[in-house]
Amino acid sequence: MRRFTEGFYGYAFAVLFCLALVGVFLLIAPQSREEHIPRVDYSITLANLRRVAPYEVRVPEPVPANWVPNSSTVEEKPYVTWRLGFATAKRSHALLAQSGQPGQEFANRIANSDKVTGTRQINGQTWQERFRPDKKQRSLVSFQPGVTIVVTGLADWDELTQLAGSLKAQPRGSSTIEPTQTSTPSPIPS
Repeated sequence: MRRFTEGFYGYAFAVLFCLALVGVFLLIAPQSREEHIPRVDYSITLANLRRVAPYEVRVPEPVPANWVPNSSTVEEKPYVTWRLGFATAKRSHALLAQSGQPGQEFANRIANSDKVTGTRQINGQTWQERFRPDKKQRSLVSFQPGVTIVVTGLADWDELTQLAGSLKAQPRGSSTIEPTQTSTPSPIPS
């Protein structure tokens, strides 16, 4: 018996035994099937952005129902740029990006394309449609006075249009607006 527990065979047996225990644990352990999407509160980022942006910031008001804001970043140099990411109601990805960078370069970079494939009227404004087939990326681009706005992602055209249609211009440096959601909050379990 001692010979079995020593040397290579003992080592191999111990490793196999440990792997078997891990396998059994993984098979019988309860596993969470709930989806977890990280949520960010972008109200502080938005308040800071509205103080430094030389343009009227466009904000989704309200955030489309069942959308989860999951990223928010601001760059101040060389141009004030805000990127706000979402997991959509269909659990796809959408990004709102806006910048004071003049010209087409910002839109081309964020949309990953300089080819306009069509136009779309949203709330009385014309938005360019751009599509990058190899990445399956759809983009809506709007050039406003002093700001370029891009709504882009893997989300379908209807979801991107919904996000673009929810955008409201916020006066520079005015009071903080809390991000709102059109869905009702889920009750807190007691």
